[in-house]
Order: sequence, then C-alpha cells, then structure tokens
Amino acid sequence: MCKKLLVVILASMLGSAQAETLRFASQGDFLTFDVHSQNESLNSAATGYLYDSLFAYDKNWKVIPWLAESWKRNDDNTGWILNIRKGVKFHEGQTLTAKDVAFSLNRALEPSSQFKNNMLGIKSAKALDDYTVLVETVSASPVFFRQLIDVRIINYEWAKAHGALHPQNASAKEESFMARHANGTGPFRLESREVDVKTVFVENPNWWNKANKTGNVTRIEYTPISSNATRTAALLSGQVDLVIDPPTQDIARLERNSDITVRTGSENRVVLITLDQFTDKPLFVTVPGKDKVNPFKDKRVRQALYEAIDINAIQRAVMRGKSVPTGTIIAQSVNGWTPELAKRFPYDPEHAKKLLAEAGYPNGFSFTIDTPNNRWINDEAITKAIASMWAKIGLTVSVNAMPRSQFFPKILSLNSSAYLVAWGINTFDGLYGLQSLSQTFDAKTGTGLANLGRVSDARIDELIAKAEIEADEAKRTAYITEALKLEKENYYHIPLHEQSLTWAMRKNIDAQVTPNNRVDALSVVVHPAK
Repeated sequence: MCKKLLVVILASMLGSAQAETLRFASQGDFLTFDVHSQNESLNSAATGYLYDSLFAYDKNWKVIPWLAESWKRNDDNTGWILNIRKGVKFHEGQTLTAKDVAFSLNRALEPSSQFKNNMLGIKSAKALDDYTVLVETVSASPVFFRQLIDVRIINYEWAKAHGALHPQNASAKEESFMARHANGTGPFRLESREVDVKTVFVENPNWWNKANKTGNVTRIEYTPISSNATRTAALLSGQVDLVIDPPTQDIARLERNSDITVRTGSENRVVLITLDQFTDKPLFVTVPGKDKVNPFKDKRVRQALYEAIDINAIQRAVMRGKSVPTGTIIAQSVNGWTPELAKRFPYDPEHAKKLLAEAGYPNGFSFTIDTPNNRWINDEAITKAIASMWAKIGLTVSVNAMPRSQFFPKILSLNSSAYLVAWGINTFDGLYGLQSLSQTFDAKTGTGLANLGRVSDARIDELIAKAEIEADEAKRTAYITEALKLEKENYYHIPLHEQSLTWAMRKNIDAQVTPNNRVDALSVVVHPAK
C-alpha cells in the first residue's frame, strides 16, 4: 500500500514538473497570425508555435523531415515529390492531407504573400493523392528544403470557411479573420490574443511529435513591453521569466543579479540602411533649388553616407559593445560570407563631404529616415546617432520613429525614402539575402521582394540566376560571394553591424540563445522557482 502511494506521489510530482508556464517578453508585439502575410522573424517564431512546416532544423541547424516524411526528385527532374506524414491533426480536428500542403504552398506564392522570396525557384504545387505532393521547381537547388522551413501549412477547408483563401495584404493594412485566429498542426494552440497586451499559447495535447519534445513548457504567455526600463523591471520582479532583448545599458546590472542568468550568442542578422534608388522625386527628400532629383541614385552620395558613419562609436556608445561591425549584408554564420566582405570601408567624413560636392550637393540636402522604436536592439538610438553623424557632413536628417506595427506597413507600401532595417537569413545561405534585398524586383515572381529601394544591377541578377541552378557547392558559393562584392562596392545598402544577442532570464529558466533570435519553446525547461 505504501509502495503504491509512493508511486502516485512521484507521478504527481513528475506531472507538475512537466506542466510549466513560460512568460517571456520583448519590445514589440506579433504582427499577424496569417502565416503567409508578414515575413518577419518574431512573427515567424509565433506562427511556428501554432503551425508546422514541411521541414525543420535540428539543434545543429541541419534540415530534418517534419510534415514531409520523405522526398525524391520526380522522373523528369522538374520537381520534388513529397510524402506527407499520415495521422496529423489540425487543432480543430481536421486531418492533414496533400490538398492542405499544396494549397498552402500555392498560397505562399500569391501576390499578397510576403513569403514569395522563400518560394523563389518554386513554380507550383499539386496533390497527387491524399498524401503525396508534387512541387514543381526550376532546378534541383540545394536550398529548396531550407526555403520551406518558415512556410507554414494551413487547412484548406478552414481557410475557405473563414474567407482566408488569400494572404492578408500587409501593405494595404488589410484585416482578416486569420490575423487573430489560428488552426494549425503545431505544438501549441492559440488560447487568447490581446493586441499589444498579451498573447497566450497552450500545449496541443494531440501534437504528432510530442514524444520528441525535450522541454516542459505547456503554456506560453508573451507580453510586448516597449519601455526598456519597464521590461527590465518586469524581469527583476518576476513578472516575466525571459527577456530576449534586454536594454544594453542594463546588461551589466542584470549580470550582477543573483536571481538572473544572462546568456549571449551571435545572430544571423545584419542591421542596415535602405535608400530609395528608384523614384525621380523621393517623397521625403528635399534638395534646395532642385525640384526633381533623387540624390540616392548617385553612388557618390551613397558612399558619402556610408563614410560619414562612425560605426565604432555606435558599437561603443549605443550598443555598449554588443554588436559586430560589418561591411556586408549577410552575417558570418551565412554561406557566402568572407572576412574580406565583412571588412568595412574607412570612416572618412572629410572625404564624404568631397563626394557630396562632386555629386552636386556642396550645401547638402534634407531627408527623413524611418525607423521602428520597438523591433531591433536600440533601433531608434542607432538611427538618431547616424542622423547626427550625417549632420556633420552638411545633411539635415529627420528621424521618424514609430512602433513596428506602423513601421512595416509603411515601408512595404514604399512610403519611405530611407529607413533602418535588420535582415536575417533563415536559410543560412547568402542567396536568400541577395534574392530578397538585391535582385531586381519582379512582382510576378517575387524576386527582390524586400528590395524596397528598388536596386537593379544586371550583373547581380545574372550571378543570382547562376547560383539558383548551380548544383556544385563551390561554384554556387563563388557566384554568391561575387554578387555580394558588387552589392558592397556599389553601396546599394549601407550595412552597419551584426547584432550580438543577449537574453536575460530568471535562474529557474533554461533557454538557449538561438542564431535566429527565436525562443524554442519545445526545448525550454522551467525548473521550480526557489
């Protein structure tokens, strides 16, 4: 009898240890739960709790099967045949089929999708039977599987019933049922959603892969806290367990606190500046005495802006050492990166003044630069520091800071002449960065989807086209590196630095910093608080 009682008690103790809540916070809120609407890292992390994709990464960032159990090239070598996992259920009870997969991939290819750049090289998808899908591609590109890791799979009938057959149009600030509701096959369900207040996810007890979950989190409470001081106070008081973007000025204090663990890591993201290099008269640029002119089209002006930025001062004073200055648009963890690309051109404000004069702007000009104030580490402070540096070479720059919920629709609608942005490479391959930021924009194919400055360079396009179909890894990487060199030498973007990630958490939380800055709730362990 005593032995049975002991077993019951132990089982009870184990059960309670496995049912834990993770409360985490960062500056801004999720943008939408429409899985193909907003291609943004924090948003993709949230949809990943609710929905599954065909492939996933393991702990070493290698591609592994997920909803696709196996695959092969089709007989005429024009696509991939995917075998879909059987017995997978959506949260509302529907069974996953090939029809859902084909629908989801084709939906991600639609004009209003911000995931078209993940789908480059993919022409269409169709169900061959209930559990087999043919994905037609332009080549046997080795990044095919990585491209689809963030492309979530949704249920066709559910989307149809709720008028969500097409992705929410973020550029048009469109609302949709799917923006605030979810029905995925993922490890968590959406319990509640209060925009800019709190979002709660609860464990999906019927998740098909629950047996391989290594953490014990059964409930996630996410709270956006825009104020740096309030975010730190919430962590110190125990109101939240984890902050993925603690203010840099508070990190030393947090490291000294015996109740807090601070962990660091490198992020596969580069903070950079994008300029309108397309329109004849940019919306937010004023050049005295010149009615229709776009200074940013001139390489000398872009070079002057670059050379006027004291990146070491930003690293020291704004980032408190928590950044790695770079001269390229991809991070060092990404294929195609080289030390030569990362080496910045010299800081030279005097030469920058000469370049402006040579370009026809001896007295400078004025413009507005947009930035979020709650998305990336010290985003507004970085932008203000750069604006003051540009003032020293005769430019008048106004900083327009706003919440991320306003920032992304603004830049996606091309309602900006200059802006600060940070770009991560979820495929860990430089081709994705080039296709997104540097390739000539094409609305039909989705190339250059994030090329909002509308850069267009025929040689870069040619190199990208070669890399897309090249199976030889060495040749393919050489094409990518050459294209990145052209991007750098022409100052098509102004790269600043790689973010050095710092997470701060309560002592009872065991969470590992990830290169994509996403909280992997499946591996987080919440220990009993002492």
